[in-house]
Formats: sequence, C-alpha cells, structure tokens
Amino acid sequence: MNKPLRRVAVFCGLLVLALLARVNYVQFVEAGQLSSDTHNRRVAINQYAQPRGDIIVDGKAITGHTTTTGSDFKYKRTYVDGPMWAPVTGHASQAFGTSFLEGVDDKFLTGNDDRLFFNRTIDLLTGKQKQGGNVVTTLNAKAQEAAFNGLGSKKGAVVALDPRTGAILAEASTPSYDPSTIAGNSTTDEKNWVGLQQKNDADDPMQNRALRQTYPPGSTFKLVTAAAALQSGAITDVNKATDSPDPYTLPNTRTNLINEGSIPCKNATLTNALKYSCNTVFGKLGADMGLKTMVDEAEQFGFNKEQLVPVRADASNFDTKMSPDQVALSSIGQFDTAATPLQMAMVAGAIANNGTLMKPYEVDKLVAPNLSTIAQTSPSKLSQPLSPENAQKLQKMMETVVGSGTGTNAQIPGVTVGGKTGTAQHGVNNDKSPYAWFVSYAMTDQGSPVAVAVVVEDGAANRDDITGGGLAAPIAKKVMEAVLNK
Repeated sequence: MNKPLRRVAVFCGLLVLALLARVNYVQFVEAGQLSSDTHNRRVAINQYAQPRGDIIVDGKAITGHTTTTGSDFKYKRTYVDGPMWAPVTGHASQAFGTSFLEGVDDKFLTGNDDRLFFNRTIDLLTGKQKQGGNVVTTLNAKAQEAAFNGLGSKKGAVVALDPRTGAILAEASTPSYDPSTIAGNSTTDEKNWVGLQQKNDADDPMQNRALRQTYPPGSTFKLVTAAAALQSGAITDVNKATDSPDPYTLPNTRTNLINEGSIPCKNATLTNALKYSCNTVFGKLGADMGLKTMVDEAEQFGFNKEQLVPVRADASNFDTKMSPDQVALSSIGQFDTAATPLQMAMVAGAIANNGTLMKPYEVDKLVAPNLSTIAQTSPSKLSQPLSPENAQKLQKMMETVVGSGTGTNAQIPGVTVGGKTGTAQHGVNNDKSPYAWFVSYAMTDQGSPVAVAVVVEDGAANRDDITGGGLAAPIAKKVMEAVLNK
C-alpha cells in the first residue's frame, strides 16, 4: 500500500474509533442525563405510551387512565375524587410533569423502575404491553373524606396518623383542585394550569398545606413545652402549684405577657395551665428552662428537620438562637415558631404512644403488575421525646382539656380523647384572622389508633383557644370517629 492510501486508511480507522468511543460514551455515561432531560420528548412519549399503575387506598384505585386522540401521548391520567386526594396523589400531566406521590414513585408507576426489570422481561417475552406497578398507601378513605368535608370551603389542612406505627391515615388540604383538569397536553389543560398558579389564584389551591405550609402553632406548642418541663425535671408533679405570676414580665424587658380572658393562671398547676392555656405559666417555664432545653425537646419531636413520607414535608421551625424573652414567646407558639400540620400530628402521636415518636409514612407497599410485593414499609422509631411515665402524665393533662377545658367539642362517648386547642394570631398587630388549631388523639383498650392535627386559616376569635375548640375540634372529632368506626 502506498503512503497516501495508508494515511487515509489510518485516518478512517481513527474516525471509526472516535465514533465507537462517542457511541459508548452516550450510551453508558450520558444515558441517565439524557433519559431525564425534560427536553427529550421521546422520554415523555414513552412515559405515556402505556397506562400508569394506580395509587391505591383501602384496596381501591383513586387513579385511572384514558386514551387520548390527536397527540403522540397515548394515555392520560384520570383521578377519582380528584380534589379530595390531590394532596396525596399530586398530578401526572403530559404537559406539566408530576408531583407528590405521582412524582416520587413516577418510575414505578410507569413501569420503568429497575425493580420491575423481571416483570418487563416476562412481558416482552410473552408479547404483553409493558405495565406500571401500583402504589398502595396507608390512607384511610373514610378519615380522608371526614377531613376534606370537615374543612369544606374553609382554608386549612388536616393530618391524621396512627401513633403506633406512624402510618398517615388522612392528609387533606383546602382549597384544592382536580388533577384531571391538567393531566393532558391541550390548550384547555394549559389554561387550567395557569389559573391554578398562586399569582393568578391567591388561595393557591395546588399548595399542600398539610405537608408544606408552616403556621404559628399557637397554644398547641405548649404540649412541647410541657414535655420539656417533665423531661428536664423542671416539673415533677403536674398537680402542684407553679411559681407563675400573672402577668409575667418577659426577661430583660418591661413587656408583660398576659393571659387571654379571666382565667385562673397565677401559680397554676401544670394540669390547669394546659386546661386553661395559660401563657404566663408556659412562657415562664420556657424561659426558666432555657434555650438549649427547649431546642433539644422541640427537635426530639421533629422540629428543624424535613420529613420524607416519602413526599417531602417542610421542616417546622424552632429557632436555635434567641434571647430569653424570645424563648418565652416561642414556648407558647409565638415569635418565629412555625409548624406544619404533620408536625403537630407527630407531637400528639408521640404523646399518645407513651413517648415514642414513630417515623411518619404514607406508602404501605409497592406492588408489581403481577401483584407481587416489591417493597414494603416497616414502621420505624424516629425518636423518644418523652419517657413512658411522663407521656402518661401529659396524656392525663390533655384528657382534662377535652373533658372539661377548651376542647370539649372533641369528646367521643366511650372513647378516651386527649387534645389541645390553640388560636395563633398573625399579621401586623394581629390584624388578620387567626389560625384555629386543634391537636388530639383517641385511645381505646388496644392503644391509640389515631392522632390528628387540624388547622383552619380563616377563623375569627376574640380570645385565645375559643376558635381552636369551636372550629378545629369538631373536624378532628369526625376524623377520629371515622378511624374508630372502621
């Protein structure tokens, strides 16, 4: 071979090697990035080329599918009682992607999860269409219905869970929306999507207030302060008078902390302080115990940390740097203290479960198309905010609140119910409607099967705790009854 031909051959060989190297690089190095690229339409087409698996509640699918025409996307997601379940399912949209469980378990629902490789192989060999797996939730349909209907036209949220396992039983948020209206890729879907955005709808119906909205918890946070007092030894006898002036001057200030209304708070016992919701008692307790004790106890209950259930829940806040007067205010759920409804359900659940806080979760298992279980959630302990002895003391105190205090609207005949009301003021000089809170648990001979947190944003009250007992407590009662009756 002459020299010019040899050079051409070598050059062509190098081109072939470069091509092979590039092909292998794309297939094995960039494959993951390309497959998740939002601009790769083939990925989206493949995602909707077959029906998605379903999200299951109480053995029934709350999702479905329908075929579409005039589009290269073959199937579109549908929802049963979409607005009620939207905070759980989220949306799966041909145009706008996925959210919540639809997003977290997207690969499993579409059948692209590596754990479904064997099923995909069998389907390929038998000529069957690829199928997505099902997500079986821990939700209780009756409890969810009670929560959603209880909120009605009011803005707010409800979370119910099983304190013994951490399983989430209800997760309602209002106002809501129907994910079916944005599931497609049409101009109508786009118009609906634009209308749901917060800039176009101040009520922000796509916001999951149960998991991703933090509110000042008001007097419901006094449960955490009471737990800190018991655990630290600041209080050993809940029926012994405390050293609590009324009003109480905040440390290093001339500002008096007062109580709402004519309630017996001077030197009140811890039991009566919770029953009547005495700001002065709990504010002074928090300041006396100090920042570290309060932060440690709040974080034992889950504050200052995101929760994955597996959908992400925002971290609730208890400041770690405060002056003594700010600690006092934070200890009664004011200042910068903020909590999600999930967080406050966790507080009630830990107390009801004799001091053990279980990790919250809303997916029981992932099931393959052939109904075999691919993954099963096992309940796990998150922390121990209270000793069993102190938890039982706090239970008795909460039961007094429902028995003869501000939470009587949550009473259920024949069932032991403990609770705490709260009304958190907000706005400049408290010029906006307060947030009405109620957290509770119901206990039977078999333990406590349900703990509930309810917050209603548009309450109206003249005195702390009236709104929590009047608006939020009846909703919690209906949810607890739904779980107990099942």
